[in-house]
Amino acid sequence: MSTIIVLAGGTSGEREVSLRSGAAVVQALQTKGHSVTMLDPAENFLAQQALVQAADLVFPALHGSGGEDGELQKILESWRVPFVGSDARASALCFDKWQYKQYLLTHGILMPRGELVDATSFAQSELAKKPFVLKPHTGGSSIDTLIVRDVAALDTAKVADIFARHPQMLLEELIDGSEITVGILGEEVLPVIEIIPPSDGEFDYNNKYNGRTQELCPPQHIATPVQESAQALALKVHRLCGCRDLSRNDFMVTKDGELYLLETNTIPGLTDQSLFPKAAATSGLSMAETAEKLVFLALARA
Repeated sequence: MSTIIVLAGGTSGEREVSLRSGAAVVQALQTKGHSVTMLDPAENFLAQQALVQAADLVFPALHGSGGEDGELQKILESWRVPFVGSDARASALCFDKWQYKQYLLTHGILMPRGELVDATSFAQSELAKKPFVLKPHTGGSSIDTLIVRDVAALDTAKVADIFARHPQMLLEELIDGSEITVGILGEEVLPVIEIIPPSDGEFDYNNKYNGRTQELCPPQHIATPVQESAQALALKVHRLCGCRDLSRNDFMVTKDGELYLLETNTIPGLTDQSLFPKAAATSGLSMAETAEKLVFLALARA
């Protein structure tokens, strides 16, 4: 039995999802007999140094800035506390989608064409004249992500509102096709999940959590060779970025079977509705077994 601190909550826009992930991890590890305490880094985390250092392990279940961007990992590294997940460098690389894109393009990974834009350069960009995706270059859960298929019907007020919150955004060409995701657990590649948004919507923040999106594992519309290629590519990207323990890698698949990498999540959602636990379950691992495996992977480095 280990003494484990689960970190959940935080101050990002993904706080509520993080609290749900943290609760799921706590329950899973308690099922396995571990002594688990949940702490919220938003509540004077630095003052909890002694408590954190007394634990055998920290399990971050934080999403967004302050949890996935490497800042928390820097603190834990400076405290010499073992923790689940990627180190500060890999976390920072994957969190900044623009930096991440530039790095992986140098390794020949196929990704959508993109630009880092502000409100002025967005209006002038050639990419904005065709179907596009506009999303924060830091952050996740599809918060403030705009998917535009009909440029003529662009809601300019909504764009202005987004840029008021995010001075810089990542603008990418919209890849037409099917979305899939591939999780990595340790060095094991998990089964592919096919994501089918509702016919009248996109795979946005609301449709991720309202039950209207189909998540098929195994996929029904993705050829087996394409799935195998996606799994191999996910593991390659996981290793190129220096990720450890877990990641979830998102792709678009064109009708010709081409794979476009979208992003890598170093702390994917761990709620009962999240994709990573669903993939692990398909491979035969319960949530309790998945969480404990992550604990053992981290403790092996201690």
